[in-house]
Amino acid sequence: MKKMMLFALLILSTGCSQDWFNRLSRKAVEYMDGNYKVTYANGNTEKTWIVKNSKVTSSEKGYYYFWDENKHYVQTPMENTFVEEF
Repeated sequence: MKKMMLFALLILSTGCSQDWFNRLSRKAVEYMDGNYKVTYANGNTEKTWIVKNSKVTSSEKGYYYFWDENKHYVQTPMENTFVEEF
């Protein structure tokens, strides 16, 4: 995680647009195995999944894909989803 933060700081210091940085952040999540808490929140609806020893994959179509701790395959829209490492 420290390497990713250092990389993010380097990218921000070069004057990249926020949109480009967001795309790069999504791609970084795609390749990192680890433990994540994925939260989908839209209005009154909120759902949380735990991803253990796995990865969260993104697509150009605007979705995150992952297997939760109960081995269920989940797809959530990026715009309302938050991915946190723990």
